[in-house]
Amino acid sequence: MTITITAFERSPDGGKGLARDTRVRWALEEVGQPYEVRLVSFGTMKEPAHRALHPFGQIPTYEEGDLALFETGSIVFHIAERHAGLLPGDANARSRAITWMFAALNTVEPPILELGTARLLEGDKSWYEERLPLVEDRVRDRLDQLSGRLGEADWLDGAFSAGDLMMVSVLLRLKSSGILDEYPNLAAYVGRGEVRPAYKRAFDAQLAVYTGKPPAG
Repeated sequence: MTITITAFERSPDGGKGLARDTRVRWALEEVGQPYEVRLVSFGTMKEPAHRALHPFGQIPTYEEGDLALFETGSIVFHIAERHAGLLPGDANARSRAITWMFAALNTVEPPILELGTARLLEGDKSWYEERLPLVEDRVRDRLDQLSGRLGEADWLDGAFSAGDLMMVSVLLRLKSSGILDEYPNLAAYVGRGEVRPAYKRAFDAQLAVYTGKPPAG
């Protein structure tokens, strides 16, 4: 059955790979599954047909036969469960990889998103200069903990897994802030994710939508 995902017709990140469809593209590339992309505008996302797939009017969505999913965590987990390559065979290692997926989305990403919102939308507020350091410190608190846990390892728990895919995707949002550079082992960790061939294919596919040029190769 054909897999179809939705993505922004015009991504607000400028093709930097931060839109959440990139995570789904990456997962599909890692497991070698072909897929089609249906591009949607901001207006289309609010229409009933799209809301039937995603009740909150966002992207991405995932369709395969009579299955329709939304939320990147759920979609990537589904892909990892159905296809080899993103979850270990050992039951305990598999559970740990899934735990890291949840940690990326529920523990590490929220303060990073808060920082992004503050910088993007709150710069004109009178309290911005006082609040921003507090938000940045909350991000650093999480990075301190994550950096300590990763140490000098290549990946979070042995071989690369869906947990790493989600964590790298979350940390990529910090590249422009400069905060990630304060943690050399995390910056190197993200770099290892970015050079994976599957990530490069996913990134190039998302960039091609923004530029209107087909991916190289």
